[in-house]
Amino acid sequence: MSHSIQTNTATALRFASALSRKTDTEAALRDVADEIRQQLGHDPVDLAFVFFSPHHAGYAGMIAAMVREELQAGTCLGCSGEGIIAGEEELEATAALTLWAARLPQVRVLPLRSSFSEVQDQIQIAGWPAPHAEDSTFILLADPFSTPLPDVLSVLNDRYPNGKAVGGLVGGGRGPGENRLLRNDEVFDGGLVGVQLTGSVTVRTVISQGCCPIGERFVVTKAERNLIYELGGQPALRRLQEVFESLEGSQRRDAHRALHVGIVIDEHRSRFERGDFLVRNLVGADQRLGAIAIGDQVQEGQTLQFHLRDARSASEDLHFLLAADRAKHHRPPLGALLFSCCGRGEGLFGRPHHDSMVVQERLGPTPLAGFFAQGEIGPVGGRNFLHGYTASLALFAEPESFEPGRN
Repeated sequence: MSHSIQTNTATALRFASALSRKTDTEAALRDVADEIRQQLGHDPVDLAFVFFSPHHAGYAGMIAAMVREELQAGTCLGCSGEGIIAGEEELEATAALTLWAARLPQVRVLPLRSSFSEVQDQIQIAGWPAPHAEDSTFILLADPFSTPLPDVLSVLNDRYPNGKAVGGLVGGGRGPGENRLLRNDEVFDGGLVGVQLTGSVTVRTVISQGCCPIGERFVVTKAERNLIYELGGQPALRRLQEVFESLEGSQRRDAHRALHVGIVIDEHRSRFERGDFLVRNLVGADQRLGAIAIGDQVQEGQTLQFHLRDARSASEDLHFLLAADRAKHHRPPLGALLFSCCGRGEGLFGRPHHDSMVVQERLGPTPLAGFFAQGEIGPVGGRNFLHGYTASLALFAEPESFEPGRN
């Protein structure tokens, strides 16, 4: 399935996507390249992404070379994924390869590559652009076995204060060295590849963490690292039990396996809604101390609220955030990349294609590609984080001030 947005202006952004289920890698590549050319014509493309199931991982070198050659792609990035997302479809545990291509006039496309070593407890990102305050978007694909991604994102947040990052931890391999990452003609089995985009494109992010807030909000009054001892002056475990007891029957059943903690990122807001919380796992409790442990560090004075994650909450959250994007912005998305957690999909929703179909329903026919990730990258409250159980979307649109036919 493929989509394209037709336009007659040389200054407009253009996108296309294509999917093949063929198990023969060369045949699959020729099919998707032909589809892209039918949609965009034969002129070179500025940026291409190719995502492929483990069935094709052994031919990653061929994939990289053929995409560059077939599309005359200025920059090509790609990776193996646990499952592949294309158009309205999500293909889990089956052979699939999707190609997404963009013409990006007046946009600077800078390919990135990093492998990581800790030097004096610092993450080094050699070869990346110098620190600056310019608005830019980073699309990052990282190997989970060899990339300390939370540390990398911390460096990125400090170095590029107006930069937003979206992407995911690649998959398909079962151990170190088994995943594949592509940057132009090069193939890697670890580290990170990515691209920085600056110029005449707006990349909006939709980060659906798939939860709904429950109970009251509390201020952390005693904490150490990831242990929360007190909420609002009371033992944190007691507060948790109170919230649990306030739930209805079905919610209470779900809470046994799907209770999380949402931490407010921007304490200066007058009200907190969906998207204002960084959702983290509730990983344990200590009856003796009355404390709870979460999957992140927390500080005294922060505000948090317990969250429930289930199929209904995840679906409502994605619908809500996409509807909010359409209501807020004048320019519709022309293309999209979707990085959805491998814990979502049919296993969570009980039916296939949930996230991809919601995107198409809310945005209209949009060239879309992506993969099921082992962790998802996206900004919350102005900082970039690594998430879990999340659908992380990059929506590409003309700048709000764009006028067709004008440079």
